[in-house]
Amino acid sequence: MKKTLILAGIIILVVGIPLIRNQTSNETLEIEVQELSPRAIRSSILASGKLAHEEEVLLSTEVIGKVSGLFVEEGDFVDAGQLVLQIDDEALRAQLEQRQASVRVQEIAIESARVRIKNLETQLSRREQLYKRGQLDEDTYDLAVNELELAKLDLQSREASLRQSNALLQEAEKNLSRTSVYSPLDGLVTSLDIKVGETAISSTTNVAGSSLMTIANPDSIHTEINVDEADIANVALGQEAEIVAIAYPDSPMTGTVDSIAISAKQPTGSQSLSFEVKISFTDTNGVVLRPGMSCRAEIFTNTNDEVLAVPIQAIRIEEDMELDETTYTVFVYNNGIANEVEVEVGISDDEYQEILNGLEEGHQIITGPDRELRSLEDGDTVNLAEG
Repeated sequence: MKKTLILAGIIILVVGIPLIRNQTSNETLEIEVQELSPRAIRSSILASGKLAHEEEVLLSTEVIGKVSGLFVEEGDFVDAGQLVLQIDDEALRAQLEQRQASVRVQEIAIESARVRIKNLETQLSRREQLYKRGQLDEDTYDLAVNELELAKLDLQSREASLRQSNALLQEAEKNLSRTSVYSPLDGLVTSLDIKVGETAISSTTNVAGSSLMTIANPDSIHTEINVDEADIANVALGQEAEIVAIAYPDSPMTGTVDSIAISAKQPTGSQSLSFEVKISFTDTNGVVLRPGMSCRAEIFTNTNDEVLAVPIQAIRIEEDMELDETTYTVFVYNNGIANEVEVEVGISDDEYQEILNGLEEGHQIITGPDRELRSLEDGDTVNLAEG
């Protein structure tokens, strides 16, 4: 009995499935269409980054000392050459006075050595006359000659000491001048990292006290984004861009590509390489720009005005891996029949793909629903969906 039921079930499946398929294939699909018409296509790439200043300097010190005077506050505008910070210079002034005194001592010693040499030369001239007349012994004469030579060597030594003292004096003067910190440009104090009484440290590393303040030109703010190496070939100087700061998602700004990095870099935590692209603003749309703000940018790499284009979802793509060929087709609605047409495509944006060949303006392009498009075949009978 059980075998009979199993056999009956198999017969039902074998006979029933084709009947169901035939019934399904005979159903008329309801589709959506859109008339093919010209429109503007703007292909683009997206990238993220931040706002930054082009003209920005991080002030540090070349001497160690306590800050005795701070003449600006964060947010102040400063002029190039304006004194912004003073480091206690008492010890360096004392050192400078010591160096000046050392130089003066060496100068006096040199004058004394020159006078002594002049006297020794006069004495040697007299003794030489006596020696020639035989009134002076040879040892006394040689002693006078040697004494003059030693005096000349002493003068050379003192002159070398003077040069050394002058070098130390110049170094002391330079160190003293470094206690006064001036702004190198007209700009805005964007950050102030030290207070009066704290110790400023001379260092190239980011240790406490090594950074004094940051001054930037507020008019030089721009966007720095990282473009993936797969897209960088499509980016060129002067291309238009739309920038959106994360803090102002409803206020898009416009700009143009200002520079493209020559070499790639690998962002932290990423496996791919990217190129830094700088975008200058043409219209900030009233947004208050602040350096460090996160943003995203859409660079328009190509623009075609008034070209035939279809929605991207209407295009069916077939790839032949062996022949390395890709075929693009769309379905055209023709009096209740879906006709599959091969097309040649051009650039695309987020929604539409340019059609170069295969279709004409006015064609009714089947755009959906997606479920119907996936199963649609050439010659299928279709009805327009209501509404």
